[in-house]
Amino acid sequence: MSSPHEPAAALEPRQSPLAEVAQLFLRLGVTAFGGPAAHIALMEDETVARRKWLTREQFLDLLGIANLLPGPSSSEVAIYVGFKRAGWRGLILAGVCFILPAALLATLIAWAYLRFGSLPHAAGVLYGIRPVVVAIALQAIWRLGKTALKTTTLAVVGTCTAAFSLIGVGPVWLLLLGGSVMLLIQQAGRIRTRLSAFSFAALPVAGSALSINLTSLFLVFLKLGFVVFGSGYVLLAFLRADLVARLHWLTEKQLLDAVAVGQFTPGPVFTTATFIGYLLAGAKGAAIATVAIFLPAFILVAITGPLVSRLRKSPAISAILDGVNAGSLGLMAAVTLFLGRAAILDVPAAVIALVSAFLLLRFRVNSTWLILAGAVAGYFLK
Repeated sequence: MSSPHEPAAALEPRQSPLAEVAQLFLRLGVTAFGGPAAHIALMEDETVARRKWLTREQFLDLLGIANLLPGPSSSEVAIYVGFKRAGWRGLILAGVCFILPAALLATLIAWAYLRFGSLPHAAGVLYGIRPVVVAIALQAIWRLGKTALKTTTLAVVGTCTAAFSLIGVGPVWLLLLGGSVMLLIQQAGRIRTRLSAFSFAALPVAGSALSINLTSLFLVFLKLGFVVFGSGYVLLAFLRADLVARLHWLTEKQLLDAVAVGQFTPGPVFTTATFIGYLLAGAKGAAIATVAIFLPAFILVAITGPLVSRLRKSPAISAILDGVNAGSLGLMAAVTLFLGRAAILDVPAAVIALVSAFLLLRFRVNSTWLILAGAVAGYFLK
């Protein structure tokens, strides 16, 4: 018999690490709104402060290497935590549980979008959401810029990246250039670039526009999973360069709507790919796009998991990361300009964008509530 002084919690059966990982990340996948920064804050609170799975230093190491890798940073942190808590099975389970709820919801919304998106009421809702998405991107640029552009050199790298992006230079090459410039400065004549492993990523779908089939869809999103650095907002630059400008699979407005879905749903912003995959090739396209864009995250975390502490301390890799982050910010600025031209077509849309930006920057209102408010405003305005 238990002691009467024994805490009640000790009488409860203890969950296995796998069950703990599944429970936590499935809940976060359903409830974690607000984008990568909010997701990471929630994970830190749950895994460090509440559950004591990691020390704060260990969590920061995981976050540092996730920022260094291409792909969805918050999803990669979830995958790392799953690996640390429950080994290789935890690695897979954490990622799947965090990604799956948003992917299923994005598929459902895409189904409704294809059937009702052309109706007047739905058009009004999207009219109101698009300027909010532009404001959210501007807020992210402002917030991340204070961290990423910490020197004059990095500010120049970011500005040049934005300028070259506006005249049509591909985002992969711009990120490679930004990382290489900072590595050159750091090494002071001893260049040993670590980015060559990613250069293959421009090859699978290079050239003229491809017809939409499941193989080309998989290759496009697999490439994105391997080359998109920074937050989910940087994904917009790559999506626009590949799917709008080069392949002509989407229009600017469809891209905005896909981004709005990624913002509105909980979980990773990269489930924008799920929505786009459904638009392009139905349920199979949604599944293939989702698997393709997230697969590199699982692979890269599996490779780097045991090496986190050493990679985090490398001066050369830190320099590359600084350059890539500055370039990513420039890409975000350029794509936000393009999206703003497509979203802000009249005075009411401009007012929605300005009010949203003010509320985000001044009061840090949750972006989900602003998207809901934009949808309501658009419904009544149209």
